[in-house]
Amino acid sequence: MTIPYSKQTITQSDTKMLMRVLQSDWLTTGPMVDQFERSVALYVGAKYAVAVANGTAALHLACLAAEVGPGDEVIVPAYSFVASANCALYCGGKPVLVDIDEPSLCIDVKQVEKKINKRTKVIMGVDWGGRAADWQSLRQLAKKYNLLLIDDAAHSFGAEYRGKKIGTQADITCFSFHPVKTITTGEGGMIMTNSKRWYQRAMVLRTHGIAKLFESQPWYYEMRYLGYNYRLTDLQSALGLAQLKRAEKFLGRRRGLARRYNQKLANLPNLILPQWDQTSAWHLYPLRIDFKALRKTRVQLFALMQRQGINLQVHYIPIHLQPYYQKNLGYKKGDFPVAETVYGQEVSLPLYPTLTYREQDRVIELVKQFVG
Repeated sequence: MTIPYSKQTITQSDTKMLMRVLQSDWLTTGPMVDQFERSVALYVGAKYAVAVANGTAALHLACLAAEVGPGDEVIVPAYSFVASANCALYCGGKPVLVDIDEPSLCIDVKQVEKKINKRTKVIMGVDWGGRAADWQSLRQLAKKYNLLLIDDAAHSFGAEYRGKKIGTQADITCFSFHPVKTITTGEGGMIMTNSKRWYQRAMVLRTHGIAKLFESQPWYYEMRYLGYNYRLTDLQSALGLAQLKRAEKFLGRRRGLARRYNQKLANLPNLILPQWDQTSAWHLYPLRIDFKALRKTRVQLFALMQRQGINLQVHYIPIHLQPYYQKNLGYKKGDFPVAETVYGQEVSLPLYPTLTYREQDRVIELVKQFVG
C-alpha cells in the first residue's frame, strides 16, 4: 500500500453535507458560502472573512485590497512557494525577497528591515510548514514604517501565536484549503481581516469588481474595479463546514504524529529535526538531512522510499532559484544562503491525520536505514 506525503481526510459526514447542497437550489455562491465565512471568522477570531477560489486568489486579492501597484514593493521570504511572491507581480508590483531565520524557517525580521525603502508597501510573512512567523516583531516593523502586513497562512490554519489562533496577527491573513491542508474544500481559500474597508474591497474584487445596488433598481450593478471571478461555491463551502467541525481533531493528530517522529528520530546522526511546539499546525514535517556528511544524495533517499511504496516531497525550491525570477528580477544562486542550505537538506516526511503508527514506523525505519 502506497503512503503519500500527504492527503485529504474525507468521511461520511463530509459526503452528507455535499449531498445536502446537491439537493438544494444552490451550487455556486449562495448561503453555504456565507455560513462558511462566518464559521471560519468565529473560529479564528476575525471580524470579516472572504471565501475565494484558492489560496493564491486570496493572496492576489490581499495585494489588490492593499492597492499594490506599479512601483510598489512587497517584501517576501525567499523560502516559500512561488505564489507568495507572484501575487505582487500580478498587481504590477515587485516582490523583494529576503532570507529566512533558523530554526523557524520563517522570514528573518532583521533582513526585512534592511530591505525597507520608500517604495515598500507590504511586508508579507509566511507561516512556513504550519509554524507562525514572528508576528510581534513584524507588527512593530510595519507600524514603524507605516506598512501593511499580510500573512500567507496557507500552511497554518488552526495554528496559534501567543495564545490566539492565526488569523488576526496581520492586517490581512490568507488561508488555503487545498486537499493537503488542515481542512479542505477541494480547492479554496479565504481572506481574514478586521478592516471593513479591506473586506468590502476584497468582496467586490472577487466578483469581477462588480457592486450590486439592488436598492436602486432590482437589476442594477456597477463594475467599480477590474476584478476577477475568484468566488468559492456552496458545494465547496459545505465540505469546508463539515471539515471545520473536525479541525481540532485533525490538528491534534498531526501534532501527535510530529511529536512521535521527533521522539523516534532523536539522537540519530546527521539529522536536524524541526523543533516546533504544539502551537504549530504541523502542515509539514520537514526533516533535514546532512547528505554531504552521509556521502549520499536525496535522490537515493527518494528511490529507497519509493521502492517501499512511500512518497516524500521537498518544500521548497527557493523562489530566487526559479528561472523566471533570475531572468526577470536578477536574482542568482548565493543570494539567500540560509534558504539554499535548508532546501539542500529538506525532506518532507508523510504527515496527515489518517497516517497510522504502523505506516509511520515504516517511514522511520527506512530513515534510520538510510542514515546508517
